[in-house]
Amino acid sequence: MIIVMKSGSPSAEIERVSQELRSWDITPEKCVGQHKVVIGLVGDTAEIDTRQIQNLSPFIEQVIRVKQPFKRASKEFRYREPSEVVVPTPNGPVTFGQNHPLVIVAGPCSVENEEMIVETARGVRAAGAQFLRGGAYKPRSSPYAFQGHGESALGLLGKAREATGLGIITEVMDTADLEKVAAVADVVQIGARNMQNFSLLKKVGATLKPVLLKRGLSATIEEWLMAAEYILASGNPNVILCERGIRTFDRQYTRNTLDLSVVPVLRSLTHLPIMIDPSHATGFSEYVPSMAMAAIAAGADSLMIEVHPNPAKALSDGPQSLTLEGFEQLMLELAPLGKFFGRWAKPPFATATPKFASISSTASI
Repeated sequence: MIIVMKSGSPSAEIERVSQELRSWDITPEKCVGQHKVVIGLVGDTAEIDTRQIQNLSPFIEQVIRVKQPFKRASKEFRYREPSEVVVPTPNGPVTFGQNHPLVIVAGPCSVENEEMIVETARGVRAAGAQFLRGGAYKPRSSPYAFQGHGESALGLLGKAREATGLGIITEVMDTADLEKVAAVADVVQIGARNMQNFSLLKKVGATLKPVLLKRGLSATIEEWLMAAEYILASGNPNVILCERGIRTFDRQYTRNTLDLSVVPVLRSLTHLPIMIDPSHATGFSEYVPSMAMAAIAAGADSLMIEVHPNPAKALSDGPQSLTLEGFEQLMLELAPLGKFFGRWAKPPFATATPKFASISSTASI
């Protein structure tokens, strides 16, 4: 249930209403929008008559029941205003949200060594990325596959940030590692395989660190949003949803199936920002540019692109990784489309003249 206060409502009156509601064993959560203040009510509100609340103050404009099981994640909880996740980085704050420029996240699947991760960070920064992604801890289907270098890789991500000023996005797999990961990461990633690790979701929610929540391999949209609800219910409003492809029938020609229809569906259901990961979704670098363009057209707020200096020698996910040259070319191709949809702003630290501007997209991936 949410309470919409009238424009210009005195702050003292909003606090009085909130205090009154607390005496009903309900937790009020204030959301300040561009034009109105909304009070979300968390708790057992099923038996409360909306007229009781309406009579609390003449400054209450409307009382609305939230019918979705995901209360805080629902669009109604913020009175249909999209939320913004503002992430401080050494290069300045970056905002994920529907009314902001597209945020580009790029980097390798795994952090392999210092030279590789710093080279990648410099390359993607020069092309216009705002965040470096790289795995220190890697969940793998096979116990014999490369699992990441762990804590030592976190230190290398820190060096890449020092060298470039990029924000860092990296995955946490275990609550025991959360403190170490959160000390380095500007955004903590919950991977697809941990989407319903509820103990981890609660712990991450308690940190208040921005969270990137990837959709599970076979998760429904409601299951995904309910996972986000765990983080939000723990007190952390800074959640970004990431579609990275779901498992369907065909595993021969693509790694997963990119569900681009999820963008308009989520827009109708939630206020949270939306990221698309075409690299994991397709599994092959040659399909990434087309799906990245389609994601922009669909209305995504952010893209996560896998990039490696030498994909043929990558320790994990080489086939889906763009080269540094390929990523730079992709950014050149995305720019006109992003500008057309009003979602593109050249970062102040992007190179003025791209190093690989003459390389064709086909040759570079």
